[in-house]
Amino acid sequence: MAAPHSVTRKLWAMTGKSAILPLATLMLVGLMVIPVPSFVLDMGFIANIMISLAVLMVALNAAKPLDFSSFPTVLLFATLLRLSLNVASTRVVLVDGHTGPAAAGHVIESFGNFLIGGDYAVGLFVFGILMVINLVVITKGAGRVSEVSARFTLDAMPGKQMAIDADLNAGLLTPEEAKARRQEVATEADFYGSMDGASKFVKGDAVAGVLILVINIFGGLILGTLSHGLSLSEAASTYIILAIGDALVAQVPALLLSIAAAAIVTRVSSPLDLSGQITSQFGSARAWTPVAAILGLLGIVPGMPHMIILSAAAVAGFVAWKLSKMKKAEQAIEVAAAEAANAPAPVSPNSIDWNEISDGSALGLELGYGLVGLVDERKGAPLMARITGIRRQLSREMGFVIPLVRVRDNLSLPPNAYRITVAGVIMGEDECFPEQLLALDSGDLEGRVEGRECRDPSFGLEAVWISPDRRGDAIVAGYTVVDPATVVATHLNQVIAATAADLFGMDEAQRLLDALKEAAPQLVAGLTPQPLSLAQIASACRALLAEGVPLKDFRRIAEAMVDAAGQSADGLSLVENIRSRIGALIVQTLVPVKMPLPVVTLDAGLESLLAQAVRTSPGASHPFEPALANRIVSAISEAAMPLVNSATRFAIVTSPIARRALARLLKPHLPETPVMSFLEIPDGKAVEVAAVVGGGPANNGSAGALSARPMETAE
Repeated sequence: MAAPHSVTRKLWAMTGKSAILPLATLMLVGLMVIPVPSFVLDMGFIANIMISLAVLMVALNAAKPLDFSSFPTVLLFATLLRLSLNVASTRVVLVDGHTGPAAAGHVIESFGNFLIGGDYAVGLFVFGILMVINLVVITKGAGRVSEVSARFTLDAMPGKQMAIDADLNAGLLTPEEAKARRQEVATEADFYGSMDGASKFVKGDAVAGVLILVINIFGGLILGTLSHGLSLSEAASTYIILAIGDALVAQVPALLLSIAAAAIVTRVSSPLDLSGQITSQFGSARAWTPVAAILGLLGIVPGMPHMIILSAAAVAGFVAWKLSKMKKAEQAIEVAAAEAANAPAPVSPNSIDWNEISDGSALGLELGYGLVGLVDERKGAPLMARITGIRRQLSREMGFVIPLVRVRDNLSLPPNAYRITVAGVIMGEDECFPEQLLALDSGDLEGRVEGRECRDPSFGLEAVWISPDRRGDAIVAGYTVVDPATVVATHLNQVIAATAADLFGMDEAQRLLDALKEAAPQLVAGLTPQPLSLAQIASACRALLAEGVPLKDFRRIAEAMVDAAGQSADGLSLVENIRSRIGALIVQTLVPVKMPLPVVTLDAGLESLLAQAVRTSPGASHPFEPALANRIVSAISEAAMPLVNSATRFAIVTSPIARRALARLLKPHLPETPVMSFLEIPDGKAVEVAAVVGGGPANNGSAGALSARPMETAE
């Protein structure tokens, strides 16, 4: 339990802070109606100057106007303090002014004698100039800026609120951040609205200063001649000097507050305060060099004050030289810092770094030291340009951004070997000879060329590595000749296209959703997080990519996901339902819209046998009995061989229940051939049955014999 005296001290501190402002306001009102001695006036005038200087310093050091959001209220109370002192000093001047210049205190006496030399005519002119500067120049300009800023801020407020709501809906802001942004917008509008009214305080204060001066002069002349028996010249000498001293004491703080108000309303938001902002913008040698040159030319013109102008030119030239030197030093420091950041950190022989055991890159290309020239920038880096083009093209075809390919040398590989990895798994490797060309056997050769025989790593064609001087002979003989960079790039292209599903993850799924949200926000809202989570969406997309279905038209796929999720959220069933709704997208990747789709189908008996096997083992990846699976693969491969040899795109069509299992079975043997269900073929799409695969009755769940019957035409 806290001690009684500590609780009392806390309550007193809280009460005292909250009571300061009301008490100060009552004191200001009291100055207007209660006579005060001259030393109190001296303290009040000095406090007024101190407060005005503090307000000016805070205004100059503010990075943005809202950093001094209490300025309108502070301006009100500072103006009230100054007017209260004017009223109190007027009372003292008129009552005791006949006794001498010290009647209203030492501050007014000093301003009346020291600043204007005791000559009230000079004081009138000085006061008039200060009034013109304050009222006509600073106050009027600040008031106009405040008015325009308030109008523009209020007009822009609805747009800012809508932008905050849009960022919140897009997930760019948290609810707490959005609330803080809304509060900032409201505070900004209130501030500029208050400043528009507060600028009238400054203008009214300047006008009041003129009126108080006139009242003090005429009142002093009347009272001095009529009440105190002074001559007109004596009354003028006494009362006018006191009135001008009083006016100047009030006008100097008023001028400081006017400058502070103008500095606040003309500020532009910046990380720096006003001094830092001006210094950074004037700290350029390119700005000071012309100044030094122009002053130097002006200083040698006959009749000019040569020493003064040439001295100024020398100062400007020194500033330009110093700034240029500082700029070069800063650039050298930045270059050194960049080199230090890029330099490998010293590694202790006893330490192990995470980079030694893990690699975050999804795609990797490792080269033997003999192939480093393919990525050497001094030689044009032909392979790097090809890789960039492959990524761009595949990204358009697949519908998502293919990740960067990390290319590095591997001293453990043979000199001319390369290796392609996907998510850390080696998906392709071969040899490439950087000083030679690869001649591919096109199948219609008219001659042979001698060289290092091999097989093309991408398509398995017979090929020969030849020297560049035999390029013409190879072309004449019917070979297709490609350079080493193209060989590696084509192999990489094939690997990426075959493993696109392994490159797609939840981050890519989120980016697809973010892009779709801009065009179809309600569709995305109806898709995730309910009924499908981000993980389910990513899994479905990977399944489609694994079977060669691109994600280019993701809006159509997303609509299919919404419809399919209403039937089943199970992973396998979900993908099959999605495929049945995007069948047109799958078909258009195979044949043009006006061309019939060539298909290979299964007869009714074999379809029934496959469906029975799937129903018996519904969760199995390979539900078919091995003997049956081998016969199916052989029969379908035999039926598809004419189409494959003629480079005809076709599909294998089966029942929906057996489609997935049959696709997994045929994937290693016919990787480029899609397996579709009857439901995936659009109703209006013409088909051409190229062959029907079927067999006789089976014993013990296996097929006795399978055959392929070619069909001439069918639709």
